[in-house]
Amino acid sequence: MLGNLRKMTSALAEPVQYRLPIGEQEIELNPLLGKKLSLRYSGQIFCVHCAKKTNKSFNQGYCYPCFIKLAQCDMCIMKPETCHYAAGTCREPSWGEEFCFQPHIVYLANSSGIKVGITRQSQTPTRWIDQGAVQALPVFKVTSRHLSGLIEITLAQHVSDKTSWQQMLKNNTVPLDMTAIRDRLLTDCADQLQGIAAQFPDSPPQLLNDAESLSLDYPVLQYPSKVKSFNFDKEPLVSGILEGIKGQYLLFDTGVINIRKFAGYEVEATV
Repeated sequence: MLGNLRKMTSALAEPVQYRLPIGEQEIELNPLLGKKLSLRYSGQIFCVHCAKKTNKSFNQGYCYPCFIKLAQCDMCIMKPETCHYAAGTCREPSWGEEFCFQPHIVYLANSSGIKVGITRQSQTPTRWIDQGAVQALPVFKVTSRHLSGLIEITLAQHVSDKTSWQQMLKNNTVPLDMTAIRDRLLTDCADQLQGIAAQFPDSPPQLLNDAESLSLDYPVLQYPSKVKSFNFDKEPLVSGILEGIKGQYLLFDTGVINIRKFAGYEVEATV
């Protein structure tokens, strides 16, 4: 099977069900656990947006012209508190209106330890699965990405907003009392959160008091004790016994690979 890689798709189940898109086809990955899987990079990369051939991938799959022009590649996507739509300088106002001005969730997740994050409401639980979280708890529902970013940086003064992917892949996590952590954060940040709410009197953040913590189970036969990461730019062939899938990583007995990092790479898969 030959085609361009895309990030793995997933479905919430016990364990999570994964598929690997290659071109127009998808490989069911869960049935391949314990079997040999090979991925060979052809040396060609095609932009995930415009499909043009590119010598180098930017921002996980874009050619350089798309990278510098598309709103979805702007820095405010990574740092939504810096949203500049109101200043009239958004790269694509219509895209921003469609994707940024819709319900977002501010959440806590336990992937390599507790972290705070944000995602569009429509992307739950996909976002948590992509991060390899074993627990997730929605905390606020808000009306825009900008507002979710303001809350995120406030909570991030007390907990991390990043995942250690190596620790996540080693499964070095312990169960946490997510509700207790949420309540402590809300107390610690009460004044700042009230100040943020006052800036948005017509659409204040909605506290999700009744939300329950979601537990996630991944299809993994064995977690690595040491993490060796494959890179198609240095090693065109990734091959081995598939021992697990977590986040956007395939875990082989020979090493691990972040599929999302290589979106747009033309790859031949052999089972």
